[in-house]
Amino acid sequence: MDRHSRSRRDLEEGIERDFERNLSYGEYLALDRVLSAQHPRAVPPRHDELLFIIQHQTSELWLKLMLHELSSARELIAADQVQPALKRIARVKHIQHTLTEQWSVLATLTPSEYAEFRHFLATGSGFQSWQYRAVEFSLGNKNADMLRVFAHDPAVRAELERLLHAPSLYDEVLALLARKGHAVPAEVLGRDVTTPYQGHDGVVDVFATIYADPQRYWVEYELAEELVDVEDNFQVWRFRHLKTVERIIGSKRGTGGSSGVPFLRRALDLTFFPELYDVRTRIQDLTPEGYHGETDGGEGR
Repeated sequence: MDRHSRSRRDLEEGIERDFERNLSYGEYLALDRVLSAQHPRAVPPRHDELLFIIQHQTSELWLKLMLHELSSARELIAADQVQPALKRIARVKHIQHTLTEQWSVLATLTPSEYAEFRHFLATGSGFQSWQYRAVEFSLGNKNADMLRVFAHDPAVRAELERLLHAPSLYDEVLALLARKGHAVPAEVLGRDVTTPYQGHDGVVDVFATIYADPQRYWVEYELAEELVDVEDNFQVWRFRHLKTVERIIGSKRGTGGSSGVPFLRRALDLTFFPELYDVRTRIQDLTPEGYHGETDGGEGR
């Protein structure tokens, strides 16, 4: 291999070169609009503002895809098509991992660097991300008060109101369990879906039955564990968000008027699927066949 062949790769004959008539990669992706959508506001310009903008714009693109997948998963479960719904949920989990990893990029922004352009955000804040609220509504964390934040944008407000009145993913899962013969309480199935979901002992009983015999109820068992993964990933994302904000602004108030870190910390107490955690205290340890455990001594030996 000569020196020329190691430093240059010639175009193959079949590679398309004429885009006067043919669709190009950039046209398909509308890159002219995507790459011109970053408008730093700092005067004079600050190097690190572009990082802040791109971080949040890419997060919004991933949230758009997550909503697309959650909407499809909800429809599939309502139609008793669990396996393709699980594929959608698996993709949601990968999106969540990507969103969480992105915080490590923003964490390279130091407090001094952020302070150079923070005041140019004015009252803009991630709290106002309507797609994030749509994800929470889709998973069951409904809050009608949030609609007031988007009163200035009728189309967005209408979409959030639609999701507020629609069954969440979890509502559809519980309806599916009822259709499969599980004793989901009637008051849960007929609940007001515009309110945040509240745990019910009867639903814990249903999941206790499923977890007691995974082989018999494998579909329900697998679906339940996928939901636990989604919630777990969401909590990791929330925690990473909190720590990144704390690292950059400390205990300052948020640009949107929230208390900042304390507000984000309270979100760690929220749960989408409470019975899937409550059931874990109900699951009994299995005793190996033929073994009769002693009442004392036990693990301390």
